[in-house]
Amino acid sequence: MLQIKNYIYPILMLMSLSVCAQNTVEDDPEIIQNNINYRITQANYDIENYNYYEAQKELEEALEIAIKANHKKSEGIIYTIQGKLQLIIEEEDNAVKSLNNALNIQRLINDNVNIGYSYKTFGDIYFKKEDYYQALDQYTAAKSKFEEEELSESLGEVLLREAETYMRLKNFRKARVLNEQAIVLAKKHNYLKTQSNGLVNHGKIYSALGDNEKALEFTNEGIQIAKNENYASILNEGYLILSEINKNIGNYKPSRDFLEAHLKLSDSLRAVKRANLSPDKKVQYLMTDQILENKKQAVKLEEANSKNDLSTLISILSVALITILSLLTLSLYKNNNIRLKTNNMLHKKNAELIIAKEKAELASKTKANFLSTVTHELRTPLYAVTGLSNMLLDENPKPEQIQHLKSLKFSGDYLLTFINDILQINKIEANKVDIEPEAFNLKKKISNIVLALNNSALNNNIKIHFEYDTDLPENFIADQLKISQILINLIGNSIKFTKDGDIWIRVYKIDQKNNNYRLRFEVEDNGIGISQEKQDHMFESFSQGSIQINRKYGGTGLGLSIVKGLIDILKGDIYLKSELGKGSTFYFEIPLTYTAIEETKEKAPTYFSGNTTEIDLSNVKILVVEDNKINQMITKKILTKMNLKCDIIDNGEDAVEMIKTNDYNIILMDIHMPGISGIEATKIVRSFDKELTIFALTAVTIEDKMQEFEEAGFTDIIPKPFKQDEFEKKLYNALASKKDTTTSA
Repeated sequence: MLQIKNYIYPILMLMSLSVCAQNTVEDDPEIIQNNINYRITQANYDIENYNYYEAQKELEEALEIAIKANHKKSEGIIYTIQGKLQLIIEEEDNAVKSLNNALNIQRLINDNVNIGYSYKTFGDIYFKKEDYYQALDQYTAAKSKFEEEELSESLGEVLLREAETYMRLKNFRKARVLNEQAIVLAKKHNYLKTQSNGLVNHGKIYSALGDNEKALEFTNEGIQIAKNENYASILNEGYLILSEINKNIGNYKPSRDFLEAHLKLSDSLRAVKRANLSPDKKVQYLMTDQILENKKQAVKLEEANSKNDLSTLISILSVALITILSLLTLSLYKNNNIRLKTNNMLHKKNAELIIAKEKAELASKTKANFLSTVTHELRTPLYAVTGLSNMLLDENPKPEQIQHLKSLKFSGDYLLTFINDILQINKIEANKVDIEPEAFNLKKKISNIVLALNNSALNNNIKIHFEYDTDLPENFIADQLKISQILINLIGNSIKFTKDGDIWIRVYKIDQKNNNYRLRFEVEDNGIGISQEKQDHMFESFSQGSIQINRKYGGTGLGLSIVKGLIDILKGDIYLKSELGKGSTFYFEIPLTYTAIEETKEKAPTYFSGNTTEIDLSNVKILVVEDNKINQMITKKILTKMNLKCDIIDNGEDAVEMIKTNDYNIILMDIHMPGISGIEATKIVRSFDKELTIFALTAVTIEDKMQEFEEAGFTDIIPKPFKQDEFEKKLYNALASKKDTTTSA
């Protein structure tokens, strides 16, 4: 008896160690999560393969583990999948309960990704119940979450569901827009199932809109993908649509063949689903489950009986315990080593990423400052190029020199456009572009743009067609300048790459909530088109179709990059459809707010338009404050041509002293000079003379410094390089206003 007791104590210790080790393994969060994830994955696989009862069991087991471990995120995911499964097996009420449980948990833990999936499944429930407007609300909510989390594949799927809902509502125009977005997204990321489904839907939409040729093209393309990837349900829908299209165009035999293929595949799919949802299948599943449970009970009973043999139990437990402890020790050792190595690698990579991020930010800031400085400095010599070329053209040059001077002037103007484009891109990338909303007439604005670009179009024998939706109001609140820039760039682009053709400009409504509209603008041409491989890079800076295109048509390759940046600022989206030799369509969507307020009439230009002989120029004195010798010479030449006298000074300190001791009518003040700047000099002048006319002659971007110029007290700004006629009119206008003030006094 004593000998038996001596054996029992070590056995009990070994058993307690075994239990502790087992509890430690079972309580490991990583192992628990792996168990949950395995069951969720298996359930999704079973749903895809019509094994609905097996999927239900996997989800129930996963939910039990998740609740026990208090894994809220997993619990919410499981409820969402349960809702999806219950919808498939036509238990809509249970599906609603499951999804409500999911949303309650997901909102509590801010699980935006899975909130989106729950909303989408809710949308599917309402769609099945034919409550289409409720379905659209749910899909919109899901789309918002997927956009926030940048889940492209899920976004494409919900766009398809929205399109299908609008098809049920017979709003095929809206369905087409959403379906196109889904297809563009799917092609970009190679989501074949979404692409196939979208193309088949497109076939149905275009069939409803009466374009059977396009309907056939899209449907066949979608069916081909479905065949290659074995998407049975999409293929089934595609056969039905092909049958309807062929019937519409009078091809009755193909229509009948496709209908038979559809019915055959429908019967096959229905049979599989029915077989997996039949009462026999359920009974078989329950019996199998019960048999497994009975086997477990038998094993437990056998184990209990075997405990009667103490020596056998001792041997088995000893061997098993030693084996378990050995394996557990080895496993823990390996896991600790792996975790240590992984943590070290993560810390190293994290440090490298932080350094890389800081370097990228510094490089971006350095690039922005460099571009800003260089482009500003380039404006000063450009003043000399454009000024001298204008002067020489006005001074009766030799006939053989005229063409050379015109080429010089063209090059200067082209370079100025290029610099302005670089500055615009730089400002967009640096987030220095502000939105300035105002009331304006959209239809009138686009008509004016078309009118302004019509001469360029006529030079290429192009006819521009403008279509404005008759149901769309005309007055909106938005940043009309940026919208104009976008349209001018896109229409100008179409004019450049089209010869002897047409350009269509269309504007219509995509969505409306109260006074908030989402409009779609389309610019379509039948020009040279863009190859598929080039389309993905068209909105990048300095990107054009090819070097040959750049040489033949010219351009900086910045226009579309500016367009993309401006549309992003306006919280819109831009898309491109094109085919080589057939033309291109750029279309963008932006939000605008309707207003009943009429557009504010534009103020007439403040340029002088009277007779210059009425102004006494004999006693007019102008001070030019400019440190660049060439610019001094050009400005003086222009003023002399205008019969105006001027003094020239090259720094701010001397300029202030000259103004104090002389009676000048106008000051032309450069900004960047040695000593004090033109802004500081103007502030000093304003301390003793509030009325003197002071123009800022500046090469900086006016928008960047406008507030600073106003605070300094400048009367007006003349950007360099300036147009000579505008420069003259501003000066004459200032002199005329002084004359009127003196006369009235």
